[in-house]
Amino acid sequence: MMYVALLRGINVAGKHLLPMEELAAIVSACKCTDVRTYIQSGNIVFAASTDMAKRLPGLLTERIEERFGFATPVVLRSRDELARVVHTNPFVAANLPQNTLHVYFLNERAHENAVQSLDQKRSMPDEFRIIGREIYLHLPNGMGRTKLTNAFFESRLKTVATARNWTTVQRLLEMMQS
Repeated sequence: MMYVALLRGINVAGKHLLPMEELAAIVSACKCTDVRTYIQSGNIVFAASTDMAKRLPGLLTERIEERFGFATPVVLRSRDELARVVHTNPFVAANLPQNTLHVYFLNERAHENAVQSLDQKRSMPDEFRIIGREIYLHLPNGMGRTKLTNAFFESRLKTVATARNWTTVQRLLEMMQS
């Protein structure tokens, strides 16, 4: 089955540099096949058994820490799950500009009480909708200006989150289908 691993906090520049070739080698060493990376921000598509996929987030975090000296959370989605993310985005259905759309991928589903406590007006005119293990965002002024940050959602929802822009989400699904 095809999966995508989304690593949080991997940057083109900054303190958590991780060459994608080395990430691919780590994933391949975990008995995954058809391993491909997408841009230098911690996106890796691969085929794996269901058993390996369940273990892979922990293994990747452990091996990256051993090799590079920092721990990075890993969020995993199957091809079917990512296809559902693409087809469920309420902001696409509203015909909003795709360059204003982003998704936070949550490691686990947030508790309903935590979701209900979030302030929908925290960062106007930004909007968000939580559906399953994803937070869909419409950010007319961009990711750099919103108060709907990774830290905000993680602290309130008590789970790991990592964001991708809509173009990246669509491209990752294309890679998983080819």
